[in-house]
Amino acid sequence: MNDSLRIQDVESLGNELSLKVDLLEQGVVIPITPRMRILLAIEPVDFRKGIDGLCRMCRVILKSDPFSGYLFLFRNKRGASIKILMYDGQGFWLCQKRLSQGRFYWWPKKKDSRLSHLAVHELQMLIWNGDPKSGKVAPLWRKTPRIIPA
Repeated sequence: MNDSLRIQDVESLGNELSLKVDLLEQGVVIPITPRMRILLAIEPVDFRKGIDGLCRMCRVILKSDPFSGYLFLFRNKRGASIKILMYDGQGFWLCQKRLSQGRFYWWPKKKDSRLSHLAVHELQMLIWNGDPKSGKVAPLWRKTPRIIPA
């Protein structure tokens, strides 16, 4: 069986998927720069909360302004999902990653603070279910097909 898909195959799946491919080709993503400030909530959050609920958590629990342009990172009680909240000047981005299997290996321990500051490389490691201190990441649970240009 061939793991690769051609762009024509992807586009034939419908306009919605085609639009997503076009957006990815244009580079429409959340810009994460080395100078970006990333704040991580150490305590787990109820993931039924949406943008408004997480903004309230930023103000009340983390004592931070959700309109600051900072990237706020939360995880659920089980440790299998993370949410990222960010304001870009026009509106809020809310992204979620739920692991197919297991839990996130690394999360800061509760100390005197309710939040932890992360560097960009630490966020990237965390998104890949890795440990920023050791540089190890979890293996892929299931490989995704590669898209080969026509």
